[in-house]
Amino acid sequence: MKLATSAQMREIDQLAIYQEGIPSSTLMMRAAAHIVQVAKEVMGENRRAAVYCGSGHNGGDGIAAAVLLAKEGYELRVFLVGGRDTMAEDTREMERRLGELDGKIEAFDPELREAETWAAAGGVVIDAIFGIGLNAPLRGKPLAAVEQINRLGVPVVSADIPTGIAADTGKVLGTAVRAAHTVTFTLPKPGIFVGDGLLHAGRVKVVDIGIPKKLIERVKCQSYLIAKDNVSLPARRRDMHKGDAGKLLLIGGSIGYTGALTLAASGALRSGAGLVFLGVPESIYAITAANTQEAMAFPLPATGGKLNMQALPLLLERIKNCDAVLIGPGMGRGGETAQLVAELIRAAEIPVILDADGLNNLSEHIHVLDETSAPLILTPHDVEFARLGGDQFPGSRLEAARAFAIRRGCTVVLKGPGTISAFPEGTVCVNTTGNPGMATGGSGDVLAGMIAAFVGQGLSLPRAVYTAVWAHGRAGDLAAAQLGQYSMLPSDMVELLPEVLKKIVR
Repeated sequence: MKLATSAQMREIDQLAIYQEGIPSSTLMMRAAAHIVQVAKEVMGENRRAAVYCGSGHNGGDGIAAAVLLAKEGYELRVFLVGGRDTMAEDTREMERRLGELDGKIEAFDPELREAETWAAAGGVVIDAIFGIGLNAPLRGKPLAAVEQINRLGVPVVSADIPTGIAADTGKVLGTAVRAAHTVTFTLPKPGIFVGDGLLHAGRVKVVDIGIPKKLIERVKCQSYLIAKDNVSLPARRRDMHKGDAGKLLLIGGSIGYTGALTLAASGALRSGAGLVFLGVPESIYAITAANTQEAMAFPLPATGGKLNMQALPLLLERIKNCDAVLIGPGMGRGGETAQLVAELIRAAEIPVILDADGLNNLSEHIHVLDETSAPLILTPHDVEFARLGGDQFPGSRLEAARAFAIRRGCTVVLKGPGTISAFPEGTVCVNTTGNPGMATGGSGDVLAGMIAAFVGQGLSLPRAVYTAVWAHGRAGDLAAAQLGQYSMLPSDMVELLPEVLKKIVR
């Protein structure tokens, strides 16, 4: 599904109104109907609703919601956070309709404790102060209104986007509403799914307000939201053998870090890889071999428990017969190990996935990204990304990942809440699965192995990446549901991958 920026949404709305002749008041009422549906579900038997609205079109959506609630006899108070002199024409029309039902709009007064007490006893707050057009930190009465909403202790339904969240980046502009639900119109906005916006939006519902599909298709988006409908794996041929299912070389491990590469191998094997070879320092070979049954470990020259440059010709010979190579889990960093990583990247002619210490070692030889023709997939978390020099867009993880991928000609999987996959041509995919229980050592190793498996099996690189990211997060969600976020382990996610993957084979 397309992720639309604020500028793109304005373009779509203008085309609907002026080219297709759909009155903006009609769009408002349709949006309001969806807001009311969610608000009523939230309220239950408590029939009191407080609406905080601005003077713009987002405020009009909120007032229109009040009109619909008033028709059903709900107890309402509508607080205008802004001046009537700046009220949009359609917002005034919604105020007129509310007046016909004996409703009225009150000027928001942060000092009026009686109003705050009234709202705190309600079943829902509708946040319609600012929509997607906000681009500066809140101040004055809007700031006070958001602070009041957040301390009420009442579930909040935000119209289109929580007030205070930048629609394109997810950045908090001073402060922001903490919504339980966000009802967003026509297309999802990036700011609801990335950055702090993900933490403020609550449960997100994307709703159709009747804008013609042809207008939505006309808008050229480079950002997409990845959900179950967007991912799939091909059914296997009846005559397939293990050599057809991808031959992978996984390189890593060091003294004290023997489990990382094993977890990566488990993720790869559970994701369908046909043959998985593990190149590890000779000092941990016995441990690795004892802990892997399906993967095939082999020893490599090492110094101080870490791979050294003598391993290079042996690895290059192995790479010739593989479909993808993963470098980094548990590898250790610095010295000859870093030099080894640089030389492997420079010489590789198959897709290379760099994770964990593969990335940390790359940061010492970042120039090699410009010296290879092999497809590269980097899987950093934010700290690793900063080491690579990728934090050039403060406050916007999406744009930072996109810019790095374009500049370096590689794929970036920027891990974290709403994991972002950015591709060299500028396309970005934002993931919708995953949970905080996955924030544990080894989780990223499993993901790296899954990406390597799907790439090695011949899926197009973008499809391999976003499918692995989605499936990894989905397995994490199943693990959290069964075991709880505190107790789940990366190995639990591996064990649940079959349940995830069998449902997306097409």
